[in-house]
Amino acid sequence: MSPRESGPASGTIVFVRSLAFTAALVLFTPLYAVVALAGALLPRLARYRLITGWARSVLWLARVTLGIRYRVHGMENFPGRPAIILAKHQSAWETIAFQAIFPPQVYLLKRELLWIPFFGWGLALMSPIAIDRGRSSRALKRLGELGAARLAQGFCIVIFPEGTRTAPGTRGTYHPGGAWLALKTGAPVVPVAHDAGRLWGRNAFLKRPGEITVMVGEPIPSEGVSAKALTAKVEDWIESRMEALCAAR
Repeated sequence: MSPRESGPASGTIVFVRSLAFTAALVLFTPLYAVVALAGALLPRLARYRLITGWARSVLWLARVTLGIRYRVHGMENFPGRPAIILAKHQSAWETIAFQAIFPPQVYLLKRELLWIPFFGWGLALMSPIAIDRGRSSRALKRLGELGAARLAQGFCIVIFPEGTRTAPGTRGTYHPGGAWLALKTGAPVVPVAHDAGRLWGRNAFLKRPGEITVMVGEPIPSEGVSAKALTAKVEDWIESRMEALCAAR
């Protein structure tokens, strides 16, 4: 936000825009959930394309009400087959936008998210890999079984290796589950960095206008390395790009 845009007036505008966006989302989501539930018997990919219409609509709504745009760099790096996307996690924005940016995908997520009315029901129809984090050995087994199945069905798998959202300029502990799955299945690993948290904070009602940058890296080879070493390579790539994104603002 430029100096000319700062001050009480701009704060009021941000509040009004955020209120309009939230109100529209609250009204729109239950209606679209009915549409999604009506497509429950469709094949997986057809069902996915129907449900992700919600995400594309939300991105449009964010652009016209909040003034949030996005730009993707490096999409030419994405392989021509299902991949494991290991990405920075800062807000709800990327869970929505990735559905429009990348090929058909499923998320690794905690099963409690599927219990959220309307949103969780639609999420459940997108064939996610839902795990119980409290039972790590069973969760890893489920990741291996469902991960291999989803890749074979033509889906990419999105995993946030830090496991939770982190504020811009910070990093969490990178966990090796995504790298382990890549080694187990032979799927390519694609690292992704972005700065969505600048504009769309974690659980933040106020969302600020501007442009989000998404950076897609070249697939990182997994042959001949351990899950720990592969995770370290992913972390190095993502965090070096995050430093560049933060320095550019």
